[in-house]
Amino acid sequence: MEKMRISKEEVAHVAHLARLEFGAEEVEKFTTQLNDILLYMDKLGEVDTVGVEPVTHAIARKNAFRDDKVGVSLPPEVSLANAPGGRGGCFLVPKVIE
Repeated sequence: MEKMRISKEEVAHVAHLARLEFGAEEVEKFTTQLNDILLYMDKLGEVDTVGVEPVTHAIARKNAFRDDKVGVSLPPEVSLANAPGGRGGCFLVPKVIE
């Protein structure tokens, strides 16, 4: 028989504390799923990680920022050309706050 890390009673108790109501079938399903997760965590705990640097991301990432340089902007007439409405060189949008 497979080793159990969490019991149905513990799952039901935690559900009660979280004010959740589960049927017997759901408690059985969650017990199996949580047990699988906890057993996998035990397996990961057996891995020798001495000398392995901690990481925050599985893939090495570089900063994606670019230099902030002033560039040429669109003239107001061009940027407002397809707008549903405009006034005074600005977009006119519907009021959303009453």
